[in-house]
Amino acid sequence: MGNGNVRAAISMKTNEVKEATQNNIQDLEQQAQKLYENGQLTEAIKVLERAIALYSSQNNSIEQLFALRNLALIYTQLEDFKKANQIVDDVINRARKIQTNQKILAQSLEVKGKIQLSTGQAEQALETWQNATQIYQEINDRTGATQAQINQIQALQTLGLYDRASKIIITIDKALASEPDTLLKAKALQSLGDVFLQVGEIEQAESAFKTSLSIAEKFQSRETIADIYLSLGNTARLKKDNSSALEWYRKAIKQSLLPSLKLQAQVNSLSLLIQEKSWTEAGNLIPQIEQDFKQSSPSRTTIYSKINFALSLMKLGNKTSYNSPSLIGDRLATAIQEAKKLGDKRSESYGLGTLGNLYEKSQRWEEATTLTEKALSIAQSINADDLAYQWQWQLGRLLKVQNKNEEAIAAYRQSVNTLQSIRRDLLATNPEIQFEFRESVEPVYRQLVDLLLQPSTNQEKETSPENLLQAREAIESLQLAELENFFREICLVAKQPIDRVVDNSSLATAIVYPIILPNRIEIILKLPQQPLRRYTTYISQEDVENTLTELRRDLTLPYTLTDVKSLSNQTYNWLLQPLEKDLQQNQIKTLVFVLDGSLRNIPMAVLYDGQQYLVQKYSIAIAPGLQLIDPKPLQRENFRAIAGGLSEARLGFPPLQFVKNEVAEVQNLTAGIAILDRDFTESNLNNELTEVPFPIVHLATHGSFSSKAEDTYIVAWDKQIPVKDFDRLLRSREPGKNKTALELLVLSACQTAVGDKQAALGLAGIAVRSGARSVLASLWDIADESTAMLMGQFYRELANTNITKAEALRNAQLNLLQNPEYEHPSYWAPYVLVGNWL
Repeated sequence: MGNGNVRAAISMKTNEVKEATQNNIQDLEQQAQKLYENGQLTEAIKVLERAIALYSSQNNSIEQLFALRNLALIYTQLEDFKKANQIVDDVINRARKIQTNQKILAQSLEVKGKIQLSTGQAEQALETWQNATQIYQEINDRTGATQAQINQIQALQTLGLYDRASKIIITIDKALASEPDTLLKAKALQSLGDVFLQVGEIEQAESAFKTSLSIAEKFQSRETIADIYLSLGNTARLKKDNSSALEWYRKAIKQSLLPSLKLQAQVNSLSLLIQEKSWTEAGNLIPQIEQDFKQSSPSRTTIYSKINFALSLMKLGNKTSYNSPSLIGDRLATAIQEAKKLGDKRSESYGLGTLGNLYEKSQRWEEATTLTEKALSIAQSINADDLAYQWQWQLGRLLKVQNKNEEAIAAYRQSVNTLQSIRRDLLATNPEIQFEFRESVEPVYRQLVDLLLQPSTNQEKETSPENLLQAREAIESLQLAELENFFREICLVAKQPIDRVVDNSSLATAIVYPIILPNRIEIILKLPQQPLRRYTTYISQEDVENTLTELRRDLTLPYTLTDVKSLSNQTYNWLLQPLEKDLQQNQIKTLVFVLDGSLRNIPMAVLYDGQQYLVQKYSIAIAPGLQLIDPKPLQRENFRAIAGGLSEARLGFPPLQFVKNEVAEVQNLTAGIAILDRDFTESNLNNELTEVPFPIVHLATHGSFSSKAEDTYIVAWDKQIPVKDFDRLLRSREPGKNKTALELLVLSACQTAVGDKQAALGLAGIAVRSGARSVLASLWDIADESTAMLMGQFYRELANTNITKAEALRNAQLNLLQNPEYEHPSYWAPYVLVGNWL
């Protein structure tokens, strides 16, 4: 009996111990969760490892696997992918043997996918997340399935599979709408909003965040609400709605109890206040941020906030007493030490590079160079190419200022090469790149060109052919990057190099590449069967921009002919006068321009040599880059067009009273068909193009070209058709069996957005997106019968002779120019031919 009582007592004691241990483990896991959410990842690892050891001592393999999966997730956040991979692979192998709990397998596959995507294995990540989705669906875990599908979207975007990503977004949207409101649903909607931001769909992102917020408010989840406020602030900032952004940030600061989230909102507010030149408010916020940093624990989030805080202080100039380089340097040194202590290589690289930037601004060149090299070395060791390209660029600037030009060029080339290799990842994962492109990407290319084409002190020493080629390729890469940034998608490059077309053509054609640099315009000229030539015009970029802005304005106004001639003569002297002798000696008949920056808003036909406009001397075309889509002359045996347009007022746009005549003329001259007004809908146009693959599509309707894809569109009877839909609409008849390529797309009543210096980027976007070999479009709208006259003449020229499209446009423009009623360039100059000029 006695023995039995002893055994019973021991048994009772053991159960009590087990229960106490279980409670202890749960406390540890909750503690680890809080540390993770606060960004204290190293501390979270220590606590989780204790929980894992306790699970092991209890032989509780299921809970141990969940804890190990979380450990792998933290190592992924720290970008220790080797360790994360080892842990998660072990968990996956063990989880596959457990049939009773498949959730751990699905969650582990999610982490595995994150590792794969972070290490450049997007295809494998997609497959892994698809497997995770399938498991979640089999165990009826709809929230898990939704999160795994959101992950799939990231992989699809990285792979450039945007249509598939869009379909999943629609599926998720519908699934979430039918789900009852829960906190998990709120977080899933917030994740969906993040995805929308990544593809530049700001309105949809904002809608998802606001729906997420309304659900989180029902459950009074303070930190979730604060996090969504921060997301809404970042969204408003991307929309350039700074007052709304500041209000959302203020709400996040007030709502959050987490120091890390509060600091993010404060630092974001500070950078906006500095941007808005609200010096007093900025000065009042700084001490508050300083105080909150003292009360925060080191984490990646707070380290990043400290570095971003320092960057903001560097922009203050002499506006407050907080801009002392030594004080800013001390703050950065603290952030770097904390990053080292946490073993956070990425934060360390970010801190070192930013400190290098501080020293660069303080002209401490050697120290800046050493720090930048260290930052670059760390970034490369962890494959953080988004940081590496910035430090390579910074190194290039530092070497240049130390007159080490060859080394500087090498650094810039490395930066451009890194940008080229990661451009897909940048587009898919960094929404800010789209909105900061002009500050964070474009200068890398332009500064490389500036270096490659540095004026030589030796007058007899010409720029090497290699440098000319590289400078031209850098500008081509920039223009492609601009288009990709415009669409938030990778653009496929056409396969026919433009040089080969010029060299192999019997037509006397030259290509002109003007490049606007801070203190000069560089012009690169390609003549048939000859190496590149270079010309330099010394003029400040500011003067160039001011002149082009005035010229663009006067071109559309009446009674400005004298001013137009004066300004266009100035522009001619910069761009063409230096080349004129070489053009004449080579008997050039056609000029093809690859235009840079604001020059794209000016029709080159209007340039004036003091006696004649350029169109009176040459046929003219614009190439969107160094490549052309399968350039061939227009086939006259299939000279048919579909002509569509709006003559009536529609969707807030005024009537175009001469469109009926224009459309009838095009139909008559091309034996085509017409769809007008009520019949001119997107679906009707799509049906006609699918049924009969017309080689010419002529659209006489309102439209806008803008530097933003969402503001680039044409107007149909029933809706605005955005540029992103042009491939679906016009490529529905891709060349193939019994199908005809789209030879020519004509947009005769469109215009570039007023005040948008990069607006003509939208025209280049349409040219690429439509798949047309050539696009003829107007840079501004002429509500006059002159458009119908010019278009009629253009088609008569094309139909009755074997001249090129560029020559046909020139003859039509000259026909109008010779009419005294239409001699002002506002009537004949806005039409530009983009793409294949043959």
